[in-house]
Amino acid sequence: MPFYHRLGAIPHKRHTQFRKPDGTLYREEVMGTKGFSGVQSILYHAHHPTELKHAEKLTDLSVKYTEFGAIRHRHFKTLLCPAGGDAYSSRRVLLGNSDVMLGVARPVASMDYYYRNGDNWEVIFVHDGAGRLESFFGWLDFKPGDYIVIPVGTIYKLHLDGQDNRLLIIESATPVEPPKRYRNEYGQLLEHAPYCERDIRVPEHLETHDERGEFEVRVRARGELHRHILAHHPLDVVGWDGYLYPWIFNIGDFEPITGRIHQPPPVHQTFEGWNFVVCSFVPRLFDYHPQAIPAPYVHSNVNSDEVLYYVDGNFMSRKGVEKASFTLHPSGLPHGPHPGTIEASIGAKETKELAVMVDTFRPLQVAVQALEFEDDRYATSWYEGAR
Repeated sequence: MPFYHRLGAIPHKRHTQFRKPDGTLYREEVMGTKGFSGVQSILYHAHHPTELKHAEKLTDLSVKYTEFGAIRHRHFKTLLCPAGGDAYSSRRVLLGNSDVMLGVARPVASMDYYYRNGDNWEVIFVHDGAGRLESFFGWLDFKPGDYIVIPVGTIYKLHLDGQDNRLLIIESATPVEPPKRYRNEYGQLLEHAPYCERDIRVPEHLETHDERGEFEVRVRARGELHRHILAHHPLDVVGWDGYLYPWIFNIGDFEPITGRIHQPPPVHQTFEGWNFVVCSFVPRLFDYHPQAIPAPYVHSNVNSDEVLYYVDGNFMSRKGVEKASFTLHPSGLPHGPHPGTIEASIGAKETKELAVMVDTFRPLQVAVQALEFEDDRYATSWYEGAR
């Protein structure tokens, strides 16, 4: 995030002696991006963060993609995706490319180990469920509608309050942040932005663990999953400061931008990464021109794939979709409202729809494990005789 935060105990000056009550040194770690030219935080550990007792490779994490086949619009219904496991082990990648991966998880248990994604930034959208993110940056409680943004390299675990959980998982090879057009030259969110710093939740409670022993951290790195056994508790940070840390933004705090006539999709943009954007469709008033057509116009994605994940409400421009549906509209094809929805939208005053959209600027591939959820009739559903 583009604003400074500090938590816990830190010395007056960076890279200077910072001692424990017994006179020994705390261990300073600079955690940053882009080779010391990007955002960073400085953490102070009770133990050496490099103190490793054991390392082993667990499994290959490469995603098996299928041949796309005939270019067409596609629909994947994940409502009945099997539940089980924890917030990491239950993940299923459905769509992806070299920039971003999209998937779902239906965990029923809290993680009994810690996890570090050394390859990607993560955005976890909490569709259903609640709990707490515990990381070496501190605690963050989460609830339905939260986007949890976790920087690459963060050690964390997710505690779940119950078993009814549904998560949308976005993994990005690059930082995920508010769009540049929402920020001034100092990084502050501007008046026209659909949210501001007050809407962002940052870690406020830091619990330091000083225990020694054997502690498991599962590490994603180089497309593989590894097990590390540390000689001390991984959450041994006594304090930190900087610009790099997990944070949460709730979709309910996104202020929709509306107008007299239909507004283009970029007004819904919430975050950006390299070669993709994340947008939030939230309840809002419709257009107020006397001749307005609230339903979106047909448009061609000539250089981007569009994915919509349906969260709640009645999405007024689509038929046949349901909660937890994914629709994929690939580049090179026009797409738009289903037959009858344009006429039905005229005169409507508002919508209660809630959805997350991801537009990618390189083609997405479909994972093999997405095929069991596919609605094969979706591609022809604009032809009224097909249903």
